[in-house]
Amino acid sequence: MVRSDARENRARILAAAREAFAEDGGVSMNQVAQRAGVGAGTLYRNFPTREALVLAVYQDEVVRIIGTVPDLLAELPPLEALRQWTIDLVEAMRRKHGLGDALSPGAHQAISEQSYGPVVAAITELLDAGKKDGSIREDADPGDFLQLTGALWRAATTPEDRAPRMLALVLDGLRTHR
Repeated sequence: MVRSDARENRARILAAAREAFAEDGGVSMNQVAQRAGVGAGTLYRNFPTREALVLAVYQDEVVRIIGTVPDLLAELPPLEALRQWTIDLVEAMRRKHGLGDALSPGAHQAISEQSYGPVVAAITELLDAGKKDGSIREDADPGDFLQLTGALWRAATTPEDRAPRMLALVLDGLRTHR
């Protein structure tokens, strides 16, 4: 069983790393440790390599995003929940793109494969809620939707963020035409 102080240190390190990597993808492990208020030994005991830390930050973000689906569906109609969730996903994909510079190609591939299933399951839950209430087309496919979101984060890197308009087009395509 992991001690509570060890869990707190790990959580502080992940939070500090998430912020630090968002500001500067080249931040050092020592800078992350300082920002988290832990010693280098504590950091390296939890994350033996920079790549291990980057992977943990990314995985933590995927878990957080997936975990928002039930609350969004409880608060919003399915199509609006999908829109809000997708905006959050696109932001995470932008951050992941920045983190990707710190990963080897093999690690990048592994994290993408590891997160694909859970992300598609979250999209499936959102789409199924819309299919059930009749707001989303029966033929809407979660894999297709995820593929389209890749274009959204790339569109956001231009001077004019075209992602919101593009997302509106995608969501219009999902609507049932009654």
